[in-house]
Amino acid sequence: MFMRISSKDMQKHLVNETIDAITAAAAVDAKNVPFDVQRVRSDFPILSLHIGKNPLIYLDNGASAQKPLAVIEALARYYREQHANIHRGAHWLSEEATRAYEEARVCMARFLNAREPRECIFTRGTTEAINLVASSWGSANLFPGDEILLSAMEHHANIVPWQHVAERTGARLRIVPLTPEGELRVDEFHRLLSSRTRLVAVTHASNVLGTINPVAEIAAAAHAAGATVLIDGAQSAAHFDVDVRGIDADFFVFSSHKVCGPTGIGVLYGKADILNAMPPYQFGGDMVREVDFERSTFREIPERFEAGTPNIADAIALGRAIEYVRALRPAGALAHEDALLSYATARLEAISGLRIIGTAPRKVPVISFLLGNTHPLDVGTLLDADGIAVRTGHHCAMPLMKTLGIGGTVRVSLAFYNTFEEIDRLADSLERIRRMF
Repeated sequence: MFMRISSKDMQKHLVNETIDAITAAAAVDAKNVPFDVQRVRSDFPILSLHIGKNPLIYLDNGASAQKPLAVIEALARYYREQHANIHRGAHWLSEEATRAYEEARVCMARFLNAREPRECIFTRGTTEAINLVASSWGSANLFPGDEILLSAMEHHANIVPWQHVAERTGARLRIVPLTPEGELRVDEFHRLLSSRTRLVAVTHASNVLGTINPVAEIAAAAHAAGATVLIDGAQSAAHFDVDVRGIDADFFVFSSHKVCGPTGIGVLYGKADILNAMPPYQFGGDMVREVDFERSTFREIPERFEAGTPNIADAIALGRAIEYVRALRPAGALAHEDALLSYATARLEAISGLRIIGTAPRKVPVISFLLGNTHPLDVGTLLDADGIAVRTGHHCAMPLMKTLGIGGTVRVSLAFYNTFEEIDRLADSLERIRRMF
């Protein structure tokens, strides 16, 4: 609306008034929410870094969140005091490592509200979890003429595995389109859903648009049509409480490193009866019941899908990360993220020539944008010179970019340890970049 004002001075005045009002409102909100962001930031050693002369402003949390001392120390403690192989050892140290590993599984079940811990399988992350379901469940349950329903906002990890299983089985993909605001066309979802639909696989929250999808409604309709449901929770698990039983998801997947845990570990939740009916994904030690040279039999879940020595240390550290994140939520972490998103959206919208991509009313704290005709990589590089870390490019969502008619975006993704002051510095830097081009 500011572009309609003829006087540049008046335009600047109104923009500043808007920003001042938002800042004041955010300050009031912050006082009403017992969340001490500066204390929380002290838990994250990396946030005290400087990039050249500038303090680090880390706004790339959608790619990977930073790690608190509690998680770093859990990893160190495991290797100092607990390390041994798990499950079959007869000695004390093996029993201690097994206890810590299985306690982490219990923590995952509480985090997701799973019916029982054995429904939580440790994987290398969201990508491997989806590949596991595609390879195991997909190969056993998809046939020629069957359909897999995806949305147009999916990450490559929730597209490519289904393409390959479709090629092998004769199934085909159907894609639910989006509204101009970046929301799922629910009317089109219901139109595409049919008796041929065997699987609905959708993201809980878009890593590009931030859009939160109505997954409980999607799951209810899919189940009524006889379809199985997989929810990609890579972006949602970090930003709000997930209830897999409330959603009625058959599968739910997420990655540790996006919820302040270590890399190389993640979780596949699946309903016990579905998981136990699936053939193993990998074969080796600890997932077998009996082996001879003629045939082998396999254990039930969770061991059925955790062949070989697992990523013990990172599973334990993930459990600590989940405990840390869950403890912050009653203290106002989620409200703080919501306030950050509202403030950042308003500040960026006030920058002349900046266009936000994805304006759904319900979003996780992700803002993708274009700044005039400036290439996103140039914007990201210039922000980095100011110590501001963002993500640029297609964000592993090339089909979405093609749908939008763009090559990529700059993406700002926020976490509970970010501050309003960091958003101000981002906006100031973008204003300088805008004036350069």
